[in-house]
Amino acid sequence: MAPQLAWIGLGNMGRGMCKNLVEKGDLDKPLIIFNRTTKRATDLQAKLSTGKSTVVEELGEAVAKADIIFTCLGDDQAITETLSTAVRGDVKGKLFVDCSTVHPDTTNKLVKTVEEHGAHFVACPVFGAPAMAEGGQLVCVLAGQKSLVEKVRPYCKGVIWTYSQGLPIDYKPNTHREMLIPRSSTSGRAEIDFSDQAPGKATHLKIIGNTFVLNMVETLSEGHALAEKSGLGSENLHNFIETMFPGPYTAYSGRLMGGDYYKRDEPLFGVDLARKDAKHALSLANACGVKMRDLEVADAHLADVQKVQGSKGDIAGIYGAVRQESGLKYEN
Repeated sequence: MAPQLAWIGLGNMGRGMCKNLVEKGDLDKPLIIFNRTTKRATDLQAKLSTGKSTVVEELGEAVAKADIIFTCLGDDQAITETLSTAVRGDVKGKLFVDCSTVHPDTTNKLVKTVEEHGAHFVACPVFGAPAMAEGGQLVCVLAGQKSLVEKVRPYCKGVIWTYSQGLPIDYKPNTHREMLIPRSSTSGRAEIDFSDQAPGKATHLKIIGNTFVLNMVETLSEGHALAEKSGLGSENLHNFIETMFPGPYTAYSGRLMGGDYYKRDEPLFGVDLARKDAKHALSLANACGVKMRDLEVADAHLADVQKVQGSKGDIAGIYGAVRQESGLKYEN
């Protein structure tokens, strides 16, 4: 008998992933959707194929009716509170699949909480921006008992992620496109398989991996500020970036040049979440005696972004902070 699936959490990433699970997941039963703010769930449902999803207003109802429960929440506190509430009911035999970006210690604690109540756990954090979530082009990191990972994989392959070569983008200057909008699906690897490894290994990789994104934006921001002030010009620098670093570097460079970093009503990668990830990475580094100087600089600039834009700030706002530091206006 086909399992009943539920989806919990409709943030920037969760909405696209949930949509693709409904539209591409070949589900035998309507996907159960729960979000703390019910309106966000009903708004999404209105855009989905009729009869393929059902919205519930209580977390307990979603969990009670489902066999496999996907979660995608913003931070450690949110997912911890959600799963602590979820296991109050009878969850024996159920499988929780968490796509949240959290500290690996948090993931390991969640595993213990779930297993103590007779349920199972697979970690499935993802790499990619909201546009990639929307297009089903995320990179999934699956970790946990192999037999459990195999139960989850059909809902990831071709749904949350599809084969793509080098994660190509369709970038057009000055159109303020989101990062990594897929152009085609060909061949390649879009899954990192940590089967039979502790679920915390997946979020461990996710936290370290996100430091690459933070450092990339810091490098681009400093480069563009220097290009402007020294007389090279941002367009000339962007031409170099397009040639040498196609992909995320080029996409983010375009976001900086177009002013997307301060014009958004809703951030692609919110400053609060970016600082949460930086904090987790620095915690991991401090625990084993590693210094991450680049990350410390990026985090300091993110703190400046918070001062200017509050929670509406985006990771790309690092550019505005670097501009201010360099004697330029925050907005380009």
